[in-house]
Amino acid sequence: MRLGFLVDLSLCMGCKGCEIACKVENEVPISSWRLRVKYVDVGIFPETKRTFTPLRCNHCESAPCERICPVSALHYLDNGIVNVDKERCIGCAGCVMACPYGAIYIDPETNTADKCTYCAHRIETGLMPACVVACPVEANIFGDLDDPKSAISDYIMVNQGRVDIRKPEKNTHPKHFYVAAGQIHLNPLASRREEGYDLFNKITHLKHIGGH
Repeated sequence: MRLGFLVDLSLCMGCKGCEIACKVENEVPISSWRLRVKYVDVGIFPETKRTFTPLRCNHCESAPCERICPVSALHYLDNGIVNVDKERCIGCAGCVMACPYGAIYIDPETNTADKCTYCAHRIETGLMPACVVACPVEANIFGDLDDPKSAISDYIMVNQGRVDIRKPEKNTHPKHFYVAAGQIHLNPLASRREEGYDLFNKITHLKHIGGH
């Protein structure tokens, strides 16, 4: 069994329901996140739009965080989930620096590493991750990648040629996929701010001229 995740970005509407459900289910501190919905505004007014990209741990098959952890606090479960043992963790933050996806943080209350675990505690009891349950448009697809009849395997097959991962050049072999994603979703460097004044500077400039 290899549990994986897929987000269909053509369905995601940026409601952040998954983000809130994750925080509540896993008691994530306000200043931190296991799951974050990134939004980027693209285009030039009036032709503009807002894009949304849910970001979480990629549960890589070759996870740098698991390899670098000196006490094996980051470890694989039999179902492929990269889990965190907070009893073992010494808070060295090696995993935080090793993760190329920025998916791990140090919990300010426990001083131990924390991240998305695909709600491993829910999986054990036969439940779906909290974010999957919360999504009103069913943009989150979760299941066994080794099962050709699972929802995620079927989704990947139907959408061949439209399935992408983040930072493939890192060779971490993530088990988190996106459908209908462009560079604006996957590559932070694909976004840029247009040259010119923002609204506040324009107003300030006009006031300055009026003062003379």
